[in-house]
Amino acid sequence: MLKNFIKTAFRSLLKNKGFTTINILGLALGLATCLLIVFYVVDELSYDRFNSKANRIYRVNMDLKYGGNVASFAITPPPLAATLAGNFPEVEKCTRLIHDQGIRVKKGNEFIQEEKVVYAEPDLFNVFTLPLVAGDAKTALTAPNTAVITESTAKRYFNSTDAVGKTLTLSNNTNYKITGVMRDIPNQSHFKFDFFLSIAGRADATSNDWNNFSYTTYILFKPGADPKKLEAKLPALMKKQLGANYQQLEKSGGYFKLNIMPLTDIHLKSNRQYELGANSSITYVYIFSAIALFVLLIACINFMNMSTARSANRAREVGVRKVLGSSRAYLIAQFLSESLLVTIGAAIIAVLAAWALLPLFNQVAGKQLMITGQTFAWLLPSLLAIVVVVGVLAGSYPAFYLSAFQPISVLKGKVSSGFKGGMFRNILVVFQFAISIFLIIGTLVIYNQLTYIQHKDLGFDRTQVLVVKNVDVLQSAQIFKQEVAQIPGVKSASLSGFLPTGVARQPDAVFRNKIADPKNALFTEVWPIDEDYLTTMGMGMSKGRGFSRQFATDSAAIVINETAARMLGYGNNALDKKLYRPSGMPNQPLKEFHVIGVVKDFNFSSLRDNITPVVMLLSEDKGALSIKTNNKNMTAFVAQVQSKWNTISPNQHFEYSFMDQDFNATYRTEQRTGALFLSFTTLAVIIACLGLFSLAAYAAEQRNKEIGIRKVLGASASAIVTMLSKDFIKLVLISFAIAAPLAWLGMRQWLQGFAYRQNIQWWVIVLSGLGAIVIAFVTISAQSFKAAMSNPVDSLKDE
Repeated sequence: MLKNFIKTAFRSLLKNKGFTTINILGLALGLATCLLIVFYVVDELSYDRFNSKANRIYRVNMDLKYGGNVASFAITPPPLAATLAGNFPEVEKCTRLIHDQGIRVKKGNEFIQEEKVVYAEPDLFNVFTLPLVAGDAKTALTAPNTAVITESTAKRYFNSTDAVGKTLTLSNNTNYKITGVMRDIPNQSHFKFDFFLSIAGRADATSNDWNNFSYTTYILFKPGADPKKLEAKLPALMKKQLGANYQQLEKSGGYFKLNIMPLTDIHLKSNRQYELGANSSITYVYIFSAIALFVLLIACINFMNMSTARSANRAREVGVRKVLGSSRAYLIAQFLSESLLVTIGAAIIAVLAAWALLPLFNQVAGKQLMITGQTFAWLLPSLLAIVVVVGVLAGSYPAFYLSAFQPISVLKGKVSSGFKGGMFRNILVVFQFAISIFLIIGTLVIYNQLTYIQHKDLGFDRTQVLVVKNVDVLQSAQIFKQEVAQIPGVKSASLSGFLPTGVARQPDAVFRNKIADPKNALFTEVWPIDEDYLTTMGMGMSKGRGFSRQFATDSAAIVINETAARMLGYGNNALDKKLYRPSGMPNQPLKEFHVIGVVKDFNFSSLRDNITPVVMLLSEDKGALSIKTNNKNMTAFVAQVQSKWNTISPNQHFEYSFMDQDFNATYRTEQRTGALFLSFTTLAVIIACLGLFSLAAYAAEQRNKEIGIRKVLGASASAIVTMLSKDFIKLVLISFAIAAPLAWLGMRQWLQGFAYRQNIQWWVIVLSGLGAIVIAFVTISAQSFKAAMSNPVDSLKDE
């Protein structure tokens, strides 16, 4: 019987090639889109799960309210790890990482800047699953000046993974002995380092300073231990360790809280300062999962609509089968067989399409997804389940609808067929286009916000600013700056690694008087800059002046931003006020500074966040040289700067970027989300239009004789087109009325994640509605015009 079902279904599908082709293409597009999104979601949810003890590993976080500022950090005090491991029975092991700056490693005759560098403890390998291919994990990082590197790094520097015992020479003439080579860290890790240097030997490694926050601390809990019980003990621990400082903080209305986060939550649920890598957001996982489901539903709706619209064509078939003795169950099985055959064909095409599109998808999404044997282990069962569910879901309504026809009514031609009378089908069309309109509005809002970000006045000018990195390796950074300043087209140049593009941060406290009391404090960014910084960055002054070589007293001067002036309570009277900050020496009184200027607020971090206080000091920092130029030929200009660099230090690697590119990189996640949204929206609209095209074709076919009579009686082509189109346009208008408010609410919620955002413009909603109507009209117009221009004799000659 099964063989007969398949044979009959196959013949029926071949008999209606156009219907079958459109159905298979629609489902294939929906399934391929769904598969790509599933790959993305599975990849996002798999972060850090390669660790065999992942369910027992937690990171300790810190929340701080100090001096009026609230901040959340992924770092903790240095002694925390040892204290937890030694005093809490729930803890099996603790390990620390500290990522403070990159290193320059000698390769041949030049030094290469390496940023993927972290200092680690030997217990790293007992907590995380980071297998070594060479060396002993138990002793690899126990001695000072030892290092473990990844396989790819070993090949880059030594052309082989046989690197244990060899030496890495840094630019400061420090040698690190390689004691281990580890496998490359999987892409699905919240940290991705190439160099793991031994913490042993660092001055702060044995520090007992609980007021210093610099280390990332991880806890491996014992099997069966309750992490929440340990978390409940952390406030008492901090109160004990900080003593009088903790009491002062509480009295001032501040707090210092530690909390723990599961390792597997970090990538999608953590966006703190001093993360070890760029994390994503669980929100995007939810959004794309919903899109996958909706696109698949649109494809299923197409199948259901087209099958029921063809009911007139198959009504007599059903009637004859019933007269000949076929049961309703048999007919249902027959129609479901056809549905499953279509779904299987679509699934095969979808897998091939997803495989072919994966490189392009990786490029857009910024992923490195691959279809491997492990992928097939979950993909094949999942795909089989999807085929069955989609096949039954898409074919169930047509099967039950068609099999319910009564033979007498069918054979007398009394069955209501076609587009008219299909209330449930109309509801499905409305649902289909409501989803499409929702996605169109969402796409426009995302691109509108990205455009707003890219063109917003940030309080500084990032155009045509060349940033030369790691200038500190030069013997004389000042000479390099002077040489660069002489290049034609250079307007100004500034030495400082503290740039308003998310590079280098130095949070610290300043005080209103000489007493280091939290009540008098402001927790702020402290940036060392030179006299040319404000000019190079194009920053404007609200009050006073910037630093100048003409004033020797500027060494004890500071410039603050408007937010700092407001939070300090100075208002418009900040000039000549005194501020105090630690001198950097233990047991020394606070150092006094006087305010000489208030710089206009500028966005130095993501536009998701409000502007926070900034205090600028006149101090040497060689992290980078920023060069403002009006040179039109940037390629030639970069070559000139590199020539100056090579003259001063020929063996040092020259590395640069442009400030506007660095700024745009901050919003790479949103840019990728926008591109993916656009791609999936386009596919959803195409799938919806395939269904609408077929419905329009069948509606025109079923009203063929009516059209012929109307034409004979004098109806114009435009009147015929209007008659055939208005029913569909009504459904699109209803879809718009449903989707518009839902999209407005949803995208308004998404925009709440930005401190600086553009409100949803009315024209975005209107344009989306008009776009949907135009798309729908264009889709059905081909069939409508074809029917309107046909010869009425052809449709009436059989009467």
